[in-house]
Amino acid sequence: MNTQPEPANPPLSSVVRPKAPGKIKHYLTLTIILLLIWGSAAQTDSTLKELVQGFPNMLDLLREMFPPKWSYLDNIAEAMLETIRMALIGTTVGAILAVPVALLCAANLIRNRWITYPARFVLNLIRTVPDLLLAALFVAVFGLGPLPGMFALSVFSLGLIAKLTYEALEAIDPGPLEAMTAAGANLIQIIVYAVIPQIRAHFVSFTLYTFEINVRAAAVLGLVGAGGIGHYYEVTLGFFEYDKTCMIIMFTLAVVLIIDYASTKLRGKLL
Repeated sequence: MNTQPEPANPPLSSVVRPKAPGKIKHYLTLTIILLLIWGSAAQTDSTLKELVQGFPNMLDLLREMFPPKWSYLDNIAEAMLETIRMALIGTTVGAILAVPVALLCAANLIRNRWITYPARFVLNLIRTVPDLLLAALFVAVFGLGPLPGMFALSVFSLGLIAKLTYEALEAIDPGPLEAMTAAGANLIQIIVYAVIPQIRAHFVSFTLYTFEINVRAAAVLGLVGAGGIGHYYEVTLGFFEYDKTCMIIMFTLAVVLIIDYASTKLRGKLL
C-alpha cells in the first residue's frame, strides 16, 4: 500500500496560466468603425473644412437671434397651449390603442406566429413613417388645423408605446403566468392578474416619455399646416425675424423643462 502523502498544492511552475485575451478584435472593430465614419463623411460631403468655413455664419445667426423679442410672447402663448393639447390628446389615444397591439406582439402571451408576426410587421410599418410626414398626409385628408397633428401624434405614439411595451412584456417573470395557467385561468385572467401588475409601472413610464417627445414633435408639425406653435416657426424664419424665432425656442424649452420635471415627479410617485 502506498502511504506516501500527496502534495497539497502543485508547484507554481506547473500551473497553466490562461493567455491574456488578444486585442486584435478590438483594434479590428475600431478600424471598421473609423472606416464607416470616414466613408459616411465622404459620401455626404461632410468635411472639417466646411465646418470651419461655416462657423462665422453660425456666429452671425446667433448675433441676430439675441436678444430675443420678449414682447412676442403674447403672440405665441395660445399656440403653445394648442401644441400641448395636441400632444396630450395624441399621447392618450396612442397609449390606449397601444395596449391591444402590444399584447398581440408579445410572443410569450400569444403563441401563434400567424398573429404575432403580422402584428409586429404592422407596428414596424407604423414606426417607419416619420411624424412630420404623417402630419402632411393627414393635412391632405382633413385640411389645415390641429386635427391632423393630433392624428399624426396618435399614430406616432401608438408605434412607440406599443414597441416598448411588448418588449417589456416579453421580459416579465413567467412564474405567475405558469401558475395561473396551471390553475386553469384563461388568457384574460392571466393578463389582468399576472401581466398587468408586472407591466403597469413600465407602461406609465413609456407613456410619460412619449408625451415629452410629442410636445417637442408637436412644436414643428405646424410647418406642414398641422397647427400648434410650428406655424410661427415658419413665419418668423420665412421673414428672417430670428429674434422672434429665438423667443419661440426659449418658450418651447421652458415648457419642455417644466413637463420633464413634472413627469419625473409623477414617475417617482407611481413607480
